[in-house]
Amino acid sequence: INTALLSVSDKTDLIPFARQLHQHGARIVSTGGTARKLTEAGFEVTPIEKLTGFPEMMDGRVKTLHPNVHGGLLALRDNPEHAAALERHQITPIDLVCVNLYRFEQTVANPEVSEAEAIENIDIGGPCLIRSAAKNHRYVTCVTDPKQYDEVSSDMDANEGCISYRLRRTL
Repeated sequence: INTALLSVSDKTDLIPFARQLHQHGARIVSTGGTARKLTEAGFEVTPIEKLTGFPEMMDGRVKTLHPNVHGGLLALRDNPEHAAALERHQITPIDLVCVNLYRFEQTVANPEVSEAEAIENIDIGGPCLIRSAAKNHRYVTCVTDPKQYDEVSSDMDANEGCISYRLRRTL
């Protein structure tokens, strides 16, 4: 895992998981609140803006919906045309995505939540990241739940910082 993109709503056990990634030499790219939490814990974090060349915008509605992100996730690493496109467009391959979605059902179940607040809890970028990573699981690990962190960490330890195809496919 050379580059890991972490963008989580549920930050349970995020710091120990990031520590594991860091110990194996992974560069951590992150967004908004996740980046802040990691930075506060002392991690060197590459903000998503550095990858995309664009700031998070529209109150955080647009941050990961960018060719530099999805190209980095979807590129078939053994396809010469894909490799050339990565190089030509200076796109960094992303090896691991750690995303969990906003708690929409929990939010809308609360009678105190306004319609405007509910709408802001409709996740767009997260599902796109998950689907891109899953589509390219041959090369990309897709982590969606803090309960998966230990298994991913153990697999990295057993495989010198790599994630086995078996686990990538399972995830």
